[in-house]
Amino acid sequence: MSDAAATKFSHVKLADTAFESGGLRDFFLYRDLGVAEATNGKVIAHLVRANKAPETGTGWHRHEADFQIVIMTKGWARFMYEDKITLVEAGDVVHQRPGIRHYLFDYSPDMEYLEIVSPADFKTIDVEAVCDTPPVTPWK
Repeated sequence: MSDAAATKFSHVKLADTAFESGGLRDFFLYRDLGVAEATNGKVIAHLVRANKAPETGTGWHRHEADFQIVIMTKGWARFMYEDKITLVEAGDVVHQRPGIRHYLFDYSPDMEYLEIVSPADFKTIDVEAVCDTPPVTPWK
């Protein structure tokens, strides 16, 4: 069976899915875009939205994944990628190489991004801090 036959056509309309809690981080909301089901677990795509103000952020971690991109659709977020602060703003695209140690530590109240990862059941592994993390910006 070819890869094309192993996947399905998918069209998720805005009214078909909602942002929900219960994802990897409780301070974010997630909207599943149906890609994991359509690709039989080869890829996941979801929208991630700020749910409440950052307190400590995601903590240092890495993902066991073959491919991961973040496309910031609204607002901004500040990440640490290894020892480098990276401001990701609406319209920016970040390719997170496999295994990169990172930490999302600050974001705007309107932050929303599209995340695409392969495989769909990727693992998140906590790691030791690479360096000190700057403070978050309080929401007003």
